Amino acid sequence: MKQTFKNKFSKWMALFLPGIFLLGLNIGTGSVTTMAKAGAEYGMSLLWTIVASCLTTFFMINLYGKYTLVTGETALQAFRKHIHPGVGIFFIVALTVGVCGSVMGVMGIVADICFEWSKSVVDGGISPVYFAITFIALVYFIFWNGKTQFFERALAVIVAIMSASFLLNFFIMMPPPIDIIKGLIPNIPETIGNDKSPFLIIASLVGTTVFSGLFIIRTTLVKEAGWKISDLKKQRNDAIVSVTLMFVISASIMAAAAGTLYVERIGLSTASQMIGLLEPLAGSFATSVFAIGIISAGVSSQFPNILMLPWLLCDYNNSERNMTLPKYRIMVFLISILGLVVPIFNARPIFVMVVSQVFNAVILPATVLGILYLSNRSDLMGKHKNTLLENIFLGLILLFSIYTSYTGITGVIEILN
Repeated sequence: MKQTFKNKFSKWMALFLPGIFLLGLNIGTGSVTTMAKAGAEYGMSLLWTIVASCLTTFFMINLYGKYTLVTGETALQAFRKHIHPGVGIFFIVALTVGVCGSVMGVMGIVADICFEWSKSVVDGGISPVYFAITFIALVYFIFWNGKTQFFERALAVIVAIMSASFLLNFFIMMPPPIDIIKGLIPNIPETIGNDKSPFLIIASLVGTTVFSGLFIIRTTLVKEAGWKISDLKKQRNDAIVSVTLMFVISASIMAAAAGTLYVERIGLSTASQMIGLLEPLAGSFATSVFAIGIISAGVSSQFPNILMLPWLLCDYNNSERNMTLPKYRIMVFLISILGLVVPIFNARPIFVMVVSQVFNAVILPATVLGILYLSNRSDLMGKHKNTLLENIFLGLILLFSIYTSYTGITGVIEILN
């Protein structure tokens, strides 16, 4: 009986593992800090950006997934075979650069949060470097010894903890419902404080949600799951679950910051502020739950981040994804130790994270153009090629992605000046 239940549970989990993996990849400390900064400085006025980004993500996930269901090819394989090998190499390089920035920011923020949190236990706190080394070693140890099944289940548990933490915080620190409703109306908020422009935040909100790596890795997971075009509904349901949770968690983080930091007009510039500023406003319990959520988000996103490059290389070369090979273990180790950069050199982790998310937004137009070309080829898609409505949506997404790329670049230039 136990075995039967176990088998049923495993099959049930298998249906959602691609979505859980995407959620772990997408909702990391980059999302947390970006959503929190947006909520702290602009309240709920940018909630519409999350809605637009999640709808875009859902559409793109389905389109890329459908291509793999029909052709049996992953995105990188298709770019290499049907467009040009250089296109596939471009995505590998671009996504790796973005991930390296994310790894630095993720571990910097997690270490900073743990340092601030440790002050309540140890006088003066424990150095962020020690926390960074501990989490880097933990993630690398699981990568080195863990099997794929263990890795996926561990990720599912961490994502569940993260989701529960942020949802609980939403109900503790939520802003007035009317502000949430107003936030659904598209607008560009007025500049406040020392911020030169809200455009950088808008671009980073899009970059952290509409992530090109998400769509490309998704095709690999769909192919590995053995799904065919007959599983189109299953794939769509999985996408609905992951994107819905993505929106709820992102909105909850923004709302928690909007209901506390924005109300007090405090703003947010450093990761440790999330702990130091929230405690007197929301209480130690809410602060601890929020810290647990941030740490869980950091660990859950760090797994896919360090694996991004070797997975992309295996995908591009259509080779077996054997992570025990020395060359992949070395790659993962080198990417992992980038997590020490922020704690050791005392860099600004939130700025690093925001810029890395903007970088993701900049490569989005190429991602849209790639699937626009592939999904309209009759020789590849047959009767499943794009409809007129799908092409209209893709055209709008392309314009949206070009706009966010422009605003992201403009925002970074303004900050540097």
